[in-house]
Amino acid sequence: MVKTDKKLQSIEKQMWAAADKLRKNIDAAEYKHVVLGLIFLKYISDAFEALYEKLSAGEGEYADADPEDKDEYKAENVFFVPPSARWKFLQSHAKQPTIGKTVDDAMDAIERENASLRNVLPKVYARGNLDPTNLGGLIDLVSNIAMDKAKARSADTLGHVFEYFLGEFALAEGKKGGQFYTPRSVVEMLVGMLQPYKGRVFDPCCGSSGLIVQSEEFVEAHQGRINDISVYGQESNQTTWRLSKMNLAIRGIDSSQIKWNNEGSFLNDAHKDLKADYVIANPPFNDSDWGGETLRGDARWKLGDPPTGNANYAWIQHFLYHLAPDGKAGFVLSKGALTTKSGGEWEIRKALIEAHLVDCIVNLPAKLFLNTQIPASLWFLTRGKTRRQDEILFIDARHHGHLINRRTLEFSEDDIAEITGTYHAWADPDGDYEDVKGYCHSASLERVRELDYVLTPGRYVGLAQVEDDFDFAERFASLKAEFEGQLVEETKLNALIAENLAKVKL
Repeated sequence: MVKTDKKLQSIEKQMWAAADKLRKNIDAAEYKHVVLGLIFLKYISDAFEALYEKLSAGEGEYADADPEDKDEYKAENVFFVPPSARWKFLQSHAKQPTIGKTVDDAMDAIERENASLRNVLPKVYARGNLDPTNLGGLIDLVSNIAMDKAKARSADTLGHVFEYFLGEFALAEGKKGGQFYTPRSVVEMLVGMLQPYKGRVFDPCCGSSGLIVQSEEFVEAHQGRINDISVYGQESNQTTWRLSKMNLAIRGIDSSQIKWNNEGSFLNDAHKDLKADYVIANPPFNDSDWGGETLRGDARWKLGDPPTGNANYAWIQHFLYHLAPDGKAGFVLSKGALTTKSGGEWEIRKALIEAHLVDCIVNLPAKLFLNTQIPASLWFLTRGKTRRQDEILFIDARHHGHLINRRTLEFSEDDIAEITGTYHAWADPDGDYEDVKGYCHSASLERVRELDYVLTPGRYVGLAQVEDDFDFAERFASLKAEFEGQLVEETKLNALIAENLAKVKL
């Protein structure tokens, strides 16, 4: 998995603490657009300035180049930033009372010069509830993001800060924030299992595109070629779609195939003809308002019509419909989808299993997701499965993870490495896989039939084995001694209190 170095983590946390301090009375839901918009503006300005310097120097391939020619930037996939929107200009005006309008005008100017950013950037800086002094402080703060002054690292640092802030705003917003953000440790788990080195990656409910960003990071971390991946996505919430476009742009990822329409993927599939090598997604859990009544008999429902009151099995079949003949899908669903028998869901699940499409199921712990307390699981489907055709791997990860606050849990890097390693050891012909009681089990198709096509990992992995060398008598004696010691200390304390009270009375 991609590791963020300690220095960068420190910068991210320092930045967040300082930015949050400047928030005053603005809700996190609104404030995120203020902060993330500035980080994005800093990113495109840095990228522009780096190329501007090369064009101005006019050496080698840049001989006789015009640094103000928009085509020069377009040729190198760099956004053109007009003079009034360049970061140095904004920084020089940061202390003026009209800085809010200056930033809004900068956003407008950038959108006019770059068609792919039309209707994407926030224009919220001149609003009355944003104090110009605080905005100026934010601009100064963002100016210091690339603290090591290394131009080559600036974009990467800004990208990490942008992603870190997305997560922190999601935490600050709680349930509402979780709608646009999938926790990073869950993203890393999905991507680590799928290993999308090459091909078309599709997320039909992409939120802020965290899953897509992690796919690109995964390829980079394994010395792959970023250009070997093309990304596709769809989002029905326009505000979230804007975050997605910025999140991808700040990573230098082509977002032209990230589509928005308010009908959503079911009613208005923006990628009707796409057959993806990888589908990776975190769809809304148990969505009852998905337009199922109008889609009875849809071509996507190859395994049966999903119930109109729950979209879980509609999502599964939508993913399958868009998978290439040897494609793989990894996605999050509510745990109820593993056992449900209502509205034809049992029949669809049976058909999935009998078609050898289900590869692996991972049971997740509670408190991973910000927007719901509904128990969840990870599903992995494979088309054209050639190995372990009549088996399904079940992993029970409910005892993995650690709390980062009272309400939220996340996986550690060791957790992710263990679970992804278990899956790949099972899937690899040369892998060293063994069933582990209470944790993982490779179940035969016959066993799944016996359990009536239930896919809950706990039904297959059993209970963890208790260590054989556990000495009950020794443990009892130890606890007894500890209790007696505490009792003695408590008696001494009570005596001391009584003695002091007696002295006070005298």
